[in-house]
Amino acid sequence: MPPQPWPDLAGRLVPGGHVLPVRIYFEDTDFSGVVYHGSYIRFMERGRSDFVRLLGVAHTALDAGDHGEPLVFAVHRIDIGYFKPARIDDLVEVTTLVKAVTGARLILIQTVARDGERLTEAEVTIVLVNREGRARRIPDSVRDTLHAAAVATGVA
Repeated sequence: MPPQPWPDLAGRLVPGGHVLPVRIYFEDTDFSGVVYHGSYIRFMERGRSDFVRLLGVAHTALDAGDHGEPLVFAVHRIDIGYFKPARIDDLVEVTTLVKAVTGARLILIQTVARDGERLTEAEVTIVLVNREGRARRIPDSVRDTLHAAAVATGVA
C-alpha cells in the first residue's frame, strides 16, 4: 500500500482563504517562553507557501519557467501589528486571505490567532521576480487562480 499523505500537513483551504495550524516550539520563543517577533514572519511564510501550493500554483513550476520565464514569489512589503503573545506549546492558526490581485501584485491579509483571538496581523504585498530580481507581471494562469481565491474571499 503506498504511503498516504498526512492530513492537513499543509493546512487547508477554507471558504475565503487558507488556514495553517502551527505548534509553538522552544525554537520559536525567546528566553521567557514568549514567541519571538520574527517567528510570526516564518509562520506567515509557511501559510502563504501552503496556500498557493494548495491552489495549484507550484513554486517548483514557477521556478522551472512553466509560466514563461523562471519566477519566484518575493515579499515586497509587510505591515505587521503585534497584539498579544503566543507562548511555548500553544497551537495557533495562520489564516491567509486574498485582499487584492493586480497585474503585478498580490496583497494578502494574514492573521495569527489562538483559540480565535488575534495575536498578530499583517498586510503582505507579494510580487513575482525573475532570477535577476526584476519584478514581473503575474502570469495570466497564476492571476486567474489567485483571482478565484479573491472572489471566494468576497473582495473581487
